[in-house]
Amino acid sequence: MKSKVLLKLKIWFLTAIALSCGNTLMAQEGLSLGDAIAIGLENNYEIRISTMDLGIAENNNAWGTAGAYPFISIGMNQRNRFDNSPNRTGDGERDKYFTNSLNPYINLNWTLFDGFAVQITKDKLELLEKFTEGNVTLVVENTIQSIILAYNKVLLEQEKLDVLNELKNLSADRYRYQLEKKKLGAAVTYDVLQAEDAFLSDSTNFLLQKLNLKNAMLNLKLLLGEKSDVEYELTGNLETGLQEYSLDTLMNRMLENNTTLTNQYINQEILRKEIAFQKSSLYPSLSLNAGADHFNNRQKYRDVSAAYSNSLDYYANFSLSFNLSNGGNVKRAIQNARIDEIIGKLTIDQMKHGLTNQLKNYYDLYSIRKQLYRVSLVSVESAKLNLQISEEKFKSGAINSFNYRDVQLIYLNAAISKLESIYNLIDTQTELQRLTGGIIQAY
Repeated sequence: MKSKVLLKLKIWFLTAIALSCGNTLMAQEGLSLGDAIAIGLENNYEIRISTMDLGIAENNNAWGTAGAYPFISIGMNQRNRFDNSPNRTGDGERDKYFTNSLNPYINLNWTLFDGFAVQITKDKLELLEKFTEGNVTLVVENTIQSIILAYNKVLLEQEKLDVLNELKNLSADRYRYQLEKKKLGAAVTYDVLQAEDAFLSDSTNFLLQKLNLKNAMLNLKLLLGEKSDVEYELTGNLETGLQEYSLDTLMNRMLENNTTLTNQYINQEILRKEIAFQKSSLYPSLSLNAGADHFNNRQKYRDVSAAYSNSLDYYANFSLSFNLSNGGNVKRAIQNARIDEIIGKLTIDQMKHGLTNQLKNYYDLYSIRKQLYRVSLVSVESAKLNLQISEEKFKSGAINSFNYRDVQLIYLNAAISKLESIYNLIDTQTELQRLTGGIIQAY
């Protein structure tokens, strides 16, 4: 009697937890993979920050920033002065007078030639804009990949939950079946306890899987930048189409389209421009300084009426300078720029080497995972058929509860293995798309 009460309490407790978890996961809005990616790209903080950085680079990419246009300034000087000095007659009297002046001016400074530094700087600004745009693309690619994996992770945990729920229901049927047999005297307490333990174990695994599903959903919401109280029902399916890839084709795509590598190519162009920029210091510099000054002057002596004067001046002056020697600083700057270019080339070679190995590894991994997926399909079909046959044999008494439980666990492992093989294929395929620069076009 006591064991029956404890059993009812256990079942009630597990059922209450299951219902509680179920209520927290009730979906309110449908969410496809495309919707998830769109929401994530819109809310992602790194994308928003990198986009603003791109806006700064676009603003800087101007001829004015490069120094192509003249600098024009306008202003005014105002001067007030009181003088108390001996007069020229030598009679001991002193001249006291006030001087007030107002001098508006306009000035233009324009570097007409500086060894092509303006054009080189403008080219560097354009390259910097492309480099920043590449950084935005890189952040977008990483975000899309993360959302794809997180979305499919939720689907994976949901599919696992369905499998565990199926196994829990089978255990519940088996447990009820053993209780009925015990009432008829065809089963002993030991058989009932074995069925009870299996049911409680499967129920515990089911509840733990609910927690895994909830955590996977929270991680997806975090990537989407959504609030935790927003509930979604994923409308996609955990599936993937098997692709036939050519390693040579993937390699060519990677060398041409990989965003990280493309950005390094742009950076290498910037380093080459830096050499030319430093060499521009070897050329003479020609500049123009032009403008106009308007002088208005008022002078007032004691007991004499104020005298006024004004003048207007124009000027245009050219300045030519040539750096003959500055302690070898220009030469060292050119040498350092050339060394940076060599370092950039080595960085590209290193990056190509690393990406090539990475691509080959993922290509081989994808081929292996395709085979594992095909094996899992056969395995789960075999395990499911075996489970159906074993259920009939168990009820007919042809096999015992231990044999039936072993078959259940074999089916569970086969079903989970199949689901994980699908997710692993999605993971590898997504990484191949990112490495070859095609993930944005694919989604």
